[in-house]
Amino acid sequence: MKLTNRKPLGLYIHIPFCRSKCEYCDFCSFVPSNSGVVEHYTDALILQMEDWSERCRGYEIDSIYFGGGTPTYLDMKHFSRIMDAVYGNFHVTRDAEISTECNPATVDFKYLKALRKNHVNRISIGVQSANANELKALGRIHSYEDFVKTYDDARKAGFDNVSVDLMYGIPLQTEESFGKTVSTITSLEPEHLSLYALKIEDNTPFARKRDKLVLPGEDAEYNMYMRAVEYLKTKGYERYEISNFSKRGFASLHNLKYWHCDEYLGLGASASSYFEGQRFVTTRAVRDYIDGLEIIDSNIDIVTACDDIGSKESMDEYVMLGMRLEEGVNIADFEDRFSLSFHEKYGKLLDEYVDDGFVIATPQSYRFTTMGMFVSNYILSSILDLGIDD
Repeated sequence: MKLTNRKPLGLYIHIPFCRSKCEYCDFCSFVPSNSGVVEHYTDALILQMEDWSERCRGYEIDSIYFGGGTPTYLDMKHFSRIMDAVYGNFHVTRDAEISTECNPATVDFKYLKALRKNHVNRISIGVQSANANELKALGRIHSYEDFVKTYDDARKAGFDNVSVDLMYGIPLQTEESFGKTVSTITSLEPEHLSLYALKIEDNTPFARKRDKLVLPGEDAEYNMYMRAVEYLKTKGYERYEISNFSKRGFASLHNLKYWHCDEYLGLGASASSYFEGQRFVTTRAVRDYIDGLEIIDSNIDIVTACDDIGSKESMDEYVMLGMRLEEGVNIADFEDRFSLSFHEKYGKLLDEYVDDGFVIATPQSYRFTTMGMFVSNYILSSILDLGIDD
């Protein structure tokens, strides 16, 4: 039973530090040159929370997500300071989902136990592959054995909500090796799995040596995804979003906020927010982020982009994100939110993909088939390009 009139709000906290940067990574992350950077970044995060505290009085935090980088790069002193500041500046619900990403090379049982004492109740472990040659090709700093040790320690520390990240389409990977990874990981019975396709981003080591990478072809990637979806279904994992699968009741509450276009506040360098009708992004420059918060009258604006969300853009976002979900876009919800016919705006365009087996249309909703999800970016870009004019 809801006992307050506060509105729900998700909180994202970005930790940009890593022990070693993976060769495919384009996220805001780096290896800090000294411990002072981590100290000042922690101070800046706390100052940013204090700046937002009053404005968020009418909200309650029902999900918190530590992303990176590698949040578990932080020693427990800094992690505890951040969590104390969260509880000191915001109203956090008693049953809030509190997640952190984790690299197996950065934690031990003692650290995991301390995370639980600091309210963290969900952990997302990035293993990416169960095969040693593929991990090496990705530039990961852990082995599969390190992951198993971390997974077992997480269970012993009291985590009963564990997610595991896997990648497909990576160097040296085959359909058979990916199938082995999926079956090996599911035998451990994590509550949640994420399957991400490798995307080679500009200005990464992978981009610079793209022509030398031994990558599976598009047909192999398609087979990897399709077979994984079918296999995971037999193991009790429900796909609720293109890349995310969970046992019943363990879908990520925080990530669902993004896909449902619910409000969330991002703290830290490069963090994005959707709050009170605006989308805004914090600077990726960690030094500017720290100085902008720590130095009085610095004249550094830590927000690098801020846009009011108009109805046309809001509709496109709602459709783009909603179609990523297994449930798709609910027609009645769309029309209640925007007072506009979904079929007239988007349905006629999506109908073109129904006969080809990419989209399922019912009187209640539009959603992708598994085949449609694999090519969803192409379909959505064409639909939104055509559907943005009134």
